[in-house]
Amino acid sequence: MGIFDSLAKWLGLKKKEANVLVVGLDNSGKTTIINQLKPAESKSHDIVPTIGFTVEKFSGKSLSFTAFDMSGQGRYRNLWEHYYKECQGIIFVIDSSDRLRMVVAQEELEQLLNHPDIVGKRIPILFYANKMDMRDALSAVKVAHLLNLDKISTKPWHICASNALTGEGLSEGVEWITGQLKEIVNAK
Repeated sequence: MGIFDSLAKWLGLKKKEANVLVVGLDNSGKTTIINQLKPAESKSHDIVPTIGFTVEKFSGKSLSFTAFDMSGQGRYRNLWEHYYKECQGIIFVIDSSDRLRMVVAQEELEQLLNHPDIVGKRIPILFYANKMDMRDALSAVKVAHLLNLDKISTKPWHICASNALTGEGLSEGVEWITGQLKEIVNAK
């Protein structure tokens, strides 16, 4: 860290950093959401399915995020648990138009919530009910009901209706998770 970084941090000008895990089933829009949150100069023009995981950075108003974009393909979902220990927040993306796989998303969420590295942490979880532009999309309220989010009582959570292609609903979610993570990051 250079002298200017040290001075900026000491003066409180440098943003604190938080690690977030971005999970969800394949084709739910995880990478597109992260791409939409990145600064214009670092956005990708072509989004391809994530193999394994990628690490991306984006900023909110008062926090910088390191996002671990995890593949949602069945054969890669077992990688998620290797990142639970180091994450301070979770962004769970749901394809709200994929009614057939809503049960699979609910099972993956249940498995995540019951993992030993997550169960004892008061980790905030942001849910994006994505693809609201699709004709068959379920409302965020209906997605929350199908995922049994009302049963999550030991962790703060929030669900936002979103459209990753236009960015609609994304800033609301980032503001919420920023507010939740500020306390955690400041305690470090």
